[in-house]
Amino acid sequence: MAAKARFLLAAATWVCLSAMAASAFDVPSVAFEERFSPLFGDDNLVRSRDGRSVRLLLDRRSGSGFISSDYYLHGFFSASIKLPKDYTAGVVVAFYLSNGDVYEKTHDELDFEFLGSRWGGQWRVQTNVYGNGSTAHGREERYLLPFDPTLEAHRYSVLWAPTHIIFYVDDTPIREVIRHPDMGSDFPSKPMAVYATVWDGSAWATEGGKYKVNYKYAPFASEFSDLTIVGSRADPVLRVPRRGGADKDLLGLMTADYAVMTPQKRAAMRAFRARQMTYTVCYDAVRYAAGPFPECDNSDEEREAFWAWGESKTVVMRPRARRRGRRPGAGAGAGGRADVASS
Repeated sequence: MAAKARFLLAAATWVCLSAMAASAFDVPSVAFEERFSPLFGDDNLVRSRDGRSVRLLLDRRSGSGFISSDYYLHGFFSASIKLPKDYTAGVVVAFYLSNGDVYEKTHDELDFEFLGSRWGGQWRVQTNVYGNGSTAHGREERYLLPFDPTLEAHRYSVLWAPTHIIFYVDDTPIREVIRHPDMGSDFPSKPMAVYATVWDGSAWATEGGKYKVNYKYAPFASEFSDLTIVGSRADPVLRVPRRGGADKDLLGLMTADYAVMTPQKRAAMRAFRARQMTYTVCYDAVRYAAGPFPECDNSDEEREAFWAWGESKTVVMRPRARRRGRRPGAGAGAGGRADVASS
């Protein structure tokens, strides 16, 4: 009953946060054939009759995925996603931007990674920001969701502008990365394609690989709908917009409602992070003893929450406690569980 009460409280809080942020963004969705094509696991990619949604399946034979037909230099990228239900340990569902197929050692990447669980709807979400192959000192964050993402689709979006990046869940911002001069090439700056995949991440996804994918529960089905791309098509090698490819000019992108962080949206983001964030690189003193990255917008509230019960990159702390003031890195001894994030 206590767990159910906490979930109901989180769900109620999410309704309030969504109201604080903004009404739904007015962005058009596209049919799958307009902007996307299969990437792998063709038999496990099932398109809807109207071509507006896609189911990605993972079974013993294969995972599956799709990719945008073009690369884009900045834009707004979004999908409504319904995640697999029941036992999903080891399963990874991802919606992301990348140019790894073009720049093998210096690629850029912006990720939503959904990490499965032994407990049905208790998925964990990770956001990643990599620039110029910076995975060795990546900028990851992880969160619990205030709703069950297996019951219905929720919208996950990335705004990528030359000056900043915003991750959204249901039009509520959960993370903002403002470009700092000292980031240098760590800020993604080369054209990227849009990807969606489901695959077997048994080696790391659930408690450091302690719990593997159990194919007794297969197929694991994730549903993608409301696919949205608002951005300029670009040549990934020349790194310039293609002729006639500017779907939305840069000024239009920068002034759109999803690119502007209002005081209401920032308050909603702070509230979400205070309640739902379980890891941020900005407070990981074990991994980065020299201090946070230059773009980290640290707050005392977030720092206190992370020190009290947050995760390190490699160790999950014990369940959230009401104690305060634990020092950075504490709790990695007895009761700790390995949970290695992706890189």
